[in-house]
Amino acid sequence: MDIIWESIFTIGSYDISIMDIIDLSLVSYLLYRLYKLARGTAAINIFFSLIAIYFLYQLVDVLRMKFITQILGGFISITFIVIVILFQQEIRKYLSQLGKGKLIKNKHLLKFFNSENEGNLNIKAILKACREFQKTKTGAIIVITQTDDLSFICENAIQIDSKISYPLIESIFYKNSPLHDGAIVIRNNRIVAARCILPVTNDDDFPGELGMRHRAAVGISEYSDALTIIISEQNGKISCTQNGKIKLDLSEIQLRNIINKIN
Repeated sequence: MDIIWESIFTIGSYDISIMDIIDLSLVSYLLYRLYKLARGTAAINIFFSLIAIYFLYQLVDVLRMKFITQILGGFISITFIVIVILFQQEIRKYLSQLGKGKLIKNKHLLKFFNSENEGNLNIKAILKACREFQKTKTGAIIVITQTDDLSFICENAIQIDSKISYPLIESIFYKNSPLHDGAIVIRNNRIVAARCILPVTNDDDFPGELGMRHRAAVGISEYSDALTIIISEQNGKISCTQNGKIKLDLSEIQLRNIINKIN
């Protein structure tokens, strides 16, 4: 075991061992994951600022500037708490995605162990609702869960727990309905909740011409593996989001193919 601590080469006055390489690799991976979390959000500037402060601390420490070293050292000692506070949304997003390996993502395996599952998704009712909403320019958000049950979204919404049907979807999103604001969540071929408030994306590159429905749909797709369908109230166009990406102006055939992939 001592071999991993032995020097394998030297850079200047520093002896580099296998453990040093492993250590550096882990730090690099951690920084890369933090960058991936912050990329495209306002937190990216904070991320680079924290890195700059750390390297500044190392520089003033080498130069023996003791006063500024103490100040920066005090700040760095509470960096973990600062990161948790500033990156709470990004951390929540990352934690929600942990454990989603190939085994967990296998929807057939999940259906086998899920006793509450009622069979395949009623795609026909969903497509009919989207088709009619497109004609009448009725705004709607339909969230279809996969491995994430989105209980944190549903718990503060109006509980429905009913089989999917076109009349029910139509009545929920009817413009004068008290439930038309927000999204519906579909789980195990049932509409489990309505008037759900979704987290919105903080992506700085999000198209400005898209409204809050689209922003919320992208937001929930960043936090979960759900497929979200949006019908625009302005132009009736159908879009969908998944894995933080949005597909705009879909035809009924395109939408059916997308839903079939998760069904």
